[in-house]
Amino acid sequence: MAQNRRPKSVIDSLGEEIVRIVTPVSICMFMVVVLVSILNTGSSSSASSFNSIATIAYNETTSDSFWEKFKGALFNSLIFVAAITLATFVLVLLFYLRCTYFLKLYMGFSSFLVLGFMGGEIALFFIGDFNIPIDSITFFVILFNFASVGVLAVFMSKMAIFVTQGYLVVIGVLVAYWFTLLPEWTTWVLLVALALYDLAAVLLPVGPLKILVELAISRDEDIPALVYEARPVTNHDSESRNGVVRRRVWRERSSVGNGSDDNLNSGTNSNLSLDSDSVVDSNLTCGTVNSIGSDHNDRILIGAEQGQVLEREAELSAPLIDHRTSDQLHRQENSASRENLLLEGIGLGSTGAIKLGLGDFIFYSVLVGRAAMYDFMTVYACYLAIIAGLGVTLMLLAFYQKALPALPVSIALGVLFYFLTRLLLEVFVVQCSLNLVMF
Repeated sequence: MAQNRRPKSVIDSLGEEIVRIVTPVSICMFMVVVLVSILNTGSSSSASSFNSIATIAYNETTSDSFWEKFKGALFNSLIFVAAITLATFVLVLLFYLRCTYFLKLYMGFSSFLVLGFMGGEIALFFIGDFNIPIDSITFFVILFNFASVGVLAVFMSKMAIFVTQGYLVVIGVLVAYWFTLLPEWTTWVLLVALALYDLAAVLLPVGPLKILVELAISRDEDIPALVYEARPVTNHDSESRNGVVRRRVWRERSSVGNGSDDNLNSGTNSNLSLDSDSVVDSNLTCGTVNSIGSDHNDRILIGAEQGQVLEREAELSAPLIDHRTSDQLHRQENSASRENLLLEGIGLGSTGAIKLGLGDFIFYSVLVGRAAMYDFMTVYACYLAIIAGLGVTLMLLAFYQKALPALPVSIALGVLFYFLTRLLLEVFVVQCSLNLVMF
């Protein structure tokens, strides 16, 4: 029967989910390719490499042999991954100690540095290359306002979702561009090392990201980190009850057991997405629902669907399943909610939207930006490989219904397609063009 169907999974709207996460990723990669094409020229002041923790052990030179370059790049990558691992464990420790406010301040300060210093440096490259007339006072005022609004949009206040998403993409573009200035061998080895680290950090029982996600789920808190969250997709069932459209529940806390009616009267803690911008947290019992009244609850839900919920009514929400339904239906919903408990973190957010760490944006763009330094044929191949890998990861997310690393598949395909295109496809296309072979 229709009432006994399980809640819809991500597979039911996977196409729309993919579009909503592929679009910002594509914009980020495109902007990095544009920056690399414009600024990384022989006459540009930004073409030289810069020193960072990723080049602390070895600085690549053209006179070094292949083995020396590979060995030095491997040392650089190991040091960089070790630093990231240590920083992630410190983040887990601070989050465990409930230093959330400190973490938000730190993340806000880091975002300000990225937008202010990295963005300002790139702006100076453009001013110098294109001879843009601007005085220093105006430049610093514009830069300070740009960075300040970015910090407020990402961490400190509620703004329109497209503003927050736009600033997250800008941060990814700025950091990714600076990573493209690393030496070539260090860049490729670092990308592979980070993909392996991401795989271990998310899937291993002692992985720092896995611990962080599970800790956030157990506390019902958001992780204070730079995470891009797409707009959640809302599915409307044709079989609505009393004019109330049921929405897909992605994550639901429930203390209801498999016992009798006594367990059904116990408190439940549910996170239900009523629209794309708000999540209503409710602690309801069956007695509370009875006291509110079924008709009043229906009116509240209808108003919530239409975005007309008053502030005083925002704390009142009715469950998607009416309390008058059978115990069997309650048990089925509770079983499904326990399965949905893992849909959080590097995967699905509490609103049902797919979440992707900003690091994934950055290193996708670094791969494409490095390919742009060779030619655009490799850019096309790497872009298609990354998008295909991201699609495979989303399919796996729908199948396994738990947090998954987003780097390994895309980075593996991207690196493979880069070298296949550079070593095989380019030679084939050039020979066909030289011999006027039409195909």
